[in-house]
Amino acid sequence: MSRSLIADPPPPPPDDRPKRRSEPPSGGGGSHRNRWHLVPYILGGLLIVVGIVFGLIAYRMLSLHENFMRSASRVIPIIVESPQSAFGKERIYVMLLGIDFNYDEKGMPYSKGARSDTIMVAGLDFSSKSMKLVSILRDTEAMVNGHDTKINEAYSDGGVKLADQVIGDFMTVPKNERGLSFDRYIIVNSNGVKDFVDAIGGIDVPVTEKMDYDDNWGHLHIHFKPGLVHMNGYNAMAYSRFRHDACSDPCRTKRQQQIIHLTMAKLKSDKFNDLTHIGALIGALNKNIMTNLTFDEEKSLAWSFKDANLADIGHADTIPYVDTKDTRWGGQVAIPDERVKAKLIRDLLGVYGNVTPPPAAALQAVKPSTIHVVVQNGSGISGLAGQAAAKLKKLGYIVDSVTNADAFSYDVSEIRPASKAANVGERVRIDLGVPAAPVTPATDSTPGPKSIVTVIVGKDFAEALATGAPAAKPTASTAPR
Repeated sequence: MSRSLIADPPPPPPDDRPKRRSEPPSGGGGSHRNRWHLVPYILGGLLIVVGIVFGLIAYRMLSLHENFMRSASRVIPIIVESPQSAFGKERIYVMLLGIDFNYDEKGMPYSKGARSDTIMVAGLDFSSKSMKLVSILRDTEAMVNGHDTKINEAYSDGGVKLADQVIGDFMTVPKNERGLSFDRYIIVNSNGVKDFVDAIGGIDVPVTEKMDYDDNWGHLHIHFKPGLVHMNGYNAMAYSRFRHDACSDPCRTKRQQQIIHLTMAKLKSDKFNDLTHIGALIGALNKNIMTNLTFDEEKSLAWSFKDANLADIGHADTIPYVDTKDTRWGGQVAIPDERVKAKLIRDLLGVYGNVTPPPAAALQAVKPSTIHVVVQNGSGISGLAGQAAAKLKKLGYIVDSVTNADAFSYDVSEIRPASKAANVGERVRIDLGVPAAPVTPATDSTPGPKSIVTVIVGKDFAEALATGAPAAKPTASTAPR
């Protein structure tokens, strides 16, 4: 990744001599002389750019021991394909596994046969530039090679191939054109978190409870007090592995997600720390990650998602468990909550949306008087859809109908434009005052001459109104409109 900088040349010194009015010679000679006068500045700017580029290439060659062509190809991304072109589809599903080290009798680490300590499934949607993550507890019950056992045994027993099959079947991810559940995989060893966090200079983690645990054989030492703790790589890795509290695995999974989110937030806010840590970042990735993503695919994803909002990238939802049981092969396993699991799978495989607002000028170009709105109450709060409709009418929108949604369980409103006109859904979202509502393309509308937007009003709209009046109680009747 490189950044080019062309500095504007300093203005010429003021000319105090009296100015004479004169006509340029025929043929525009004066214009040519002015252009030649700028040549030194243009050449100077080009030299600055070339110097920066070759400096980055030299830096990579010296620090990473790459040859000139490889360094140049990474510093100068001449052509960056869109993800749709690179992968040949609008969305991909990725299996993300974090594996632990085993230790031999001499205490030396090795990764062969290691179980997947962290299991996540990601859906990357290119049109909305958003991502959905689902975490699976490592002790979750699953069928592995015909045995009722823990799902994390799939990787230790059969590597990526068996993990793809077991995790894919558990999540009911449809098979792709290669007969696999996941388009790509990313396997990170336990040093990956440590080296990566060190490479970005550490992260600040809000610790909520006292943690004390020592495992000399596993080389794990955890000692934290509640409060904001600046963690280096080892501490972040140890914190994410801690499971010796009342919550055990579910809380450890949440801590793992927290470390990922804090790391992503720092990367985005620091702009990858510019050039300060880029060598260490690349080194951490190369050493600790195994993936079947090609370099061109990585480059395409990085370029496409470089300006994505963290809210669009989302957080990982964990499939909880409702009970445990003892099995012959896997010991005690966690029985997943099938109701929550089904919902998370529907969300993963369904329509994605984003919450990132486009530029203000683009929003202002959308005229409310040209937009037809269908308002549906998904909150269960009586009269909330009517209040939303009244607000939109006042702003100039054409409200076609006010009805109830398919359910009264929407905590967050949803905006579903049927029109292909740019930024229509985003304008409705901002005017309605629900900036966290996802804008997702309508799937049940017939195209027509009108710009139609369906608004499903969630409980967040009641909060946005901020009237101070007592909140109405949700009801299962048909009254809430």
